[in-house]
Amino acid sequence: MRNAEWMGRVRSPVRRAEHVSFLTRAAISIDVLLADVSSPACGGTCVFLGTVRNGPDEHGVMAIEYSAYEEMVEAEFGRLLADARGRWPEARIAVRHRLGSIPVGQASIAIVAAAPHRAQAFEACRYVIEGVKQRIPVWKKELRVDGSEVWVDPSGLPTPHPLAPSPRRGEGERAHG
Repeated sequence: MRNAEWMGRVRSPVRRAEHVSFLTRAAISIDVLLADVSSPACGGTCVFLGTVRNGPDEHGVMAIEYSAYEEMVEAEFGRLLADARGRWPEARIAVRHRLGSIPVGQASIAIVAAAPHRAQAFEACRYVIEGVKQRIPVWKKELRVDGSEVWVDPSGLPTPHPLAPSPRRGEGERAHG
């Protein structure tokens, strides 16, 4: 079952095997996500891609390694999309987040939102990516050209290993993707 179909059934019991995972280790196919949300009733479709970057502030990033407690992430994505569906009931939303080592320039997350009107599609897409940053427990480790590795929080600031206690982040808290 495609994510968009699953989203339409958030109020009914859904067996785990019926929906496509929100996580992948493969390159993200925008065509698949667009097909997931396609509907004659939707006149606006918004696509968001989050890509691994190596700008002046990234200090030689060559890739980011994403890891997660997958069952927890899947469950929280389900809740996040159910919340979005509550705000935009006519919207159809699909999302994929990559795990593993993603090189600079490749997408680590894709969100596609389709709705009857463009404003709803943009709003739903923005809501989901902001929710990912706040709620989805995906950990990021920058792999740098000098061989160093740095765990980073959702804003890109260095942070201790996500499972280690620290003054800024208590044990059990996670950096988000």
